[in-house]
Amino acid sequence: MMSLKAVILNCTLKKSPDVSNTEALIDKATELYAESGVTTKVIRVIDFKVAFGNTSDEGKGDDWPLILEEIKAAQIFIIATPIWLGDKSAVCKMVIERIDGSTSEEDPINGQPPLYNKVGGVLVTGNEDGAKKVCADVLFSLDHSGCSIPPNSMAYWVGTAGPGPSYIEANGDRHFFTNKNLRSLVANTAYLARVLKENPIPTNLLAIGEEAKKESR
Repeated sequence: MMSLKAVILNCTLKKSPDVSNTEALIDKATELYAESGVTTKVIRVIDFKVAFGNTSDEGKGDDWPLILEEIKAAQIFIIATPIWLGDKSAVCKMVIERIDGSTSEEDPINGQPPLYNKVGGVLVTGNEDGAKKVCADVLFSLDHSGCSIPPNSMAYWVGTAGPGPSYIEANGDRHFFTNKNLRSLVANTAYLARVLKENPIPTNLLAIGEEAKKESR
């Protein structure tokens, strides 16, 4: 079976070893990926010193380049985030900004950014609403940065309206809708990653840019 690697960034606000509900959902994903022959690297971003900025490397003391190298070495890239005030976490927002900074690192031959031919997905947990908005925001950001997005590439768990128990306490691991979507995410991201590894998207963005310039004068 073709060797594949997935990188999942846990954008919880809790530093290790604090319990993370988002990590509990990630653990289910890693188990399913293992069954599909995909190795997984999970990174809790807040455990690193990641600087705010819009480039791939913000200089001395910035750990983001280490994380970015892990992403570049993978075929599947998943962002996992809790919901805060109906939106993605501050850590998740920072990650998306840093990923956007990497789009300037174009391949010298075809102009493709580092996330081209990688498959993106999103995992979300929260004890109240906002999951679909967060999923939409993250998936758009991944697509905009070059990732390919397969069908059903999001899985989430949220509680009932208002404050309440979170994923672990509420036994979210037994929730049918979440489990079905998680299995779909794993199956479809793994499938598309295999397709792209054998048949990468050949689009020459440098050539497209030149053609666009000609017609835009």
